[in-house]
Parts: sequence; C-alpha cells; structure tokens
Amino acid sequence: MERKGSAVWQGDLRSGKGTVSTGSGVLSNIAYTFSTRFEDAPGTNPEELIAAAHAGCFSMALSAQLGGAGLKPERISTTATLTMERTDAGWTVTAVHLDVTAKVPGGDRAAFETAANSAKSGCPVSRLLNTTITMDAKLEG
Repeated sequence: MERKGSAVWQGDLRSGKGTVSTGSGVLSNIAYTFSTRFEDAPGTNPEELIAAAHAGCFSMALSAQLGGAGLKPERISTTATLTMERTDAGWTVTAVHLDVTAKVPGGDRAAFETAANSAKSGCPVSRLLNTTITMDAKLEG
C-alpha cells in the first residue's frame, strides 16, 4: 500500500508560499506560508497535518484494540498536540501528546488503559514519529 502527498514551494523562506495536496484529492493546493508554520497566522502547516494524522491513526488503532478485547466503542475523540522546538539540530518535533476520550459501553478502566497504551505504541504514525509521545485517556461512562 502506498499513499501520496505533495507540496510545491515558491520563493524564499520568509516571503514565499506553498501548497500541499494529497493523492486522494481531499486536500488540493492548500496554502501554507512561513507565518502559518512558525507564527500564528491562519492556515495550515505540515506539523498540524501530522498531528491530525496521528489523532486519526490512534483513534482507529484504539478502536481495533478495543474490538480485540471484545469491546465496541461508540465514540473515540482524540486531539494530538505536537510540540516543535528549536534545538541544536534545528526545528525538531520534540513531543506529541494525545488527549483521548472514549465512550465504550461495558468497558472497564483496566481494559481501556491496556487498549489505549497498545494503540499509542502500535499505531503506524506513532511508530513513524521519532519523539516522545504522552497521553491522557479518559473512559466515559
């Protein structure tokens, strides 16, 4: 299986602009700039897209882990907060924190925590990222 994403950048770092697209066409020529990436200007950036991908991957992995434990989640809500810092090597993703809330009828805390921890370490995006990944996982009643 292969998935594709592409980007085009025009100009210098500070005043240039770029676009990102996905092979599926869901994202098509979505603009990004220095200020959307390194400042707080509205728009997207590669790190935000990585965070969204991680949240989506983790949520599906948790659903699979819960299913393997005989539990059927009604809803899994995940927010991934990616931290990028300037290090001696340059800008580096140094951490991702997952905030997870799941509604799992009949789920018990121990089974949920086991499933969440397995999903955190086992989802393909977690394995891709070379950084510390932490998590707060809440089971709703």
